[in-house]
Amino acid sequence: MIQWREEITIDENIEKIWDLFRDINIKRIMPKVEDHKLIEKEEHEIGAKHRQTYREGKRLETYIVETLAYEDEVERKKKQIRFVIGKAFEVNLTFTLLKMGETQTKFIYKGHNKGVNFVGRAMLKLASSKSNNAVVQEFMERVTEEALK
Repeated sequence: MIQWREEITIDENIEKIWDLFRDINIKRIMPKVEDHKLIEKEEHEIGAKHRQTYREGKRLETYIVETLAYEDEVERKKKQIRFVIGKAFEVNLTFTLLKMGETQTKFIYKGHNKGVNFVGRAMLKLASSKSNNAVVQEFMERVTEEALK
């Protein structure tokens, strides 16, 4: 299993950053997502499900994203999602925003990727933690850039 937890302070209002995690804006922070459609409940509800299609090179992968946690308070925002990709990996992601001031927000990105079968577990053992860290840092930077636009 690969795990991470990173945090950064962004000089922007919590509501503006939170807006990036809404369905309508998901492609701004996840540009490889080609399609993201709500198929069950509402996007702000625990148990909401989305059909998502992701492009990796020439390959398209479609899977169901389930919302496990959703908090939308004045001082704290949190969204936790889970999906299985390629029938081999379970990905669990948590995005937390903490209001530090009117124009400052702490963004915490936490997650894990674990193999759900022999192939997935074997592939993760061979995966480079340096490569995973680069993907995590790239995501943190993209969220920061989009928030500051």
